[in-house]
Amino acid sequence: MTAVAFHTGLPDKQAYACRLVRKAWRQGARVMVTGDGMQLGRLDQALWLFEQEEFVPHLRLAANAPAPAHAARTPVWLSEQALIEAEATVLINLGSGFESNYGAFERVVELVSSEADDVSAGRLRWRQFVDAGVTPVNLPYSAAAD
Repeated sequence: MTAVAFHTGLPDKQAYACRLVRKAWRQGARVMVTGDGMQLGRLDQALWLFEQEEFVPHLRLAANAPAPAHAARTPVWLSEQALIEAEATVLINLGSGFESNYGAFERVVELVSSEADDVSAGRLRWRQFVDAGVTPVNLPYSAAAD
């Protein structure tokens, strides 16, 4: 069964996502990151600039376009929808929508900032997971863990 964790109260979702993607990549995971186009654009830029000494290999896919042949060699994909063909083990959701094919991944990480709209959307996604028979865990942000 897919393990689902909500990382909540994040002061900066982009920076947190960069660290999380880097950690998963360093551990050898293939990662699918979803969100809206603006979020993914900011994350794409942030991953290029995040660490001066280290590059996190990633690929941003165009909305509703098939993955190019060379994409299979890239361990981190940024897409507006969770693509099963990524063969990713980890799904990180920056967006407000529920990824209905979450079951294709071993782990799902839902990122939720402290902004009211994002908190409301996170609560809705939580209920959707519970309604689907999944018991998510909540991991509140702690600056000490940063």
